[in-house]
Amino acid sequence: MKTKLLYFLPLFFLLISCYNQERNCANFKTGKFEFVAEINGEKKVSTFVRTENLEIETFEGKTDSAAIRWVNDCEFVLEKLNPKTMADKKPVSIKIVTTNGDECTFEYGYVGDARRERGTIKKIADL
Repeated sequence: MKTKLLYFLPLFFLLISCYNQERNCANFKTGKFEFVAEINGEKKVSTFVRTENLEIETFEGKTDSAAIRWVNDCEFVLEKLNPKTMADKKPVSIKIVTTNGDECTFEYGYVGDARRERGTIKKIADL
């Protein structure tokens, strides 16, 4: 029994390592997007337009903009253009983890901070 397991175990790991999740990051560089989050038990929707160098977000009637610096095809850094607080001055690092059609899952956090959060956005229009 143990020898059979020794033969199948490497095959199992080989098959698992061949699985690749979709990462079509180019589809999420520009466009109009929607981000839905639950805040204090209430569904909140944020929409934003992203060009190659700029992101303009609208949340609860307020509009804010940030400069985009692409690190590679799937990672970029956002820096608010008109920060109002010290927290707003901190750049945010974003990494696209997976894509699935018009949705992508990403990790984000302040640059230099080890804590990362995850979110999902949906592309609602091309530019």
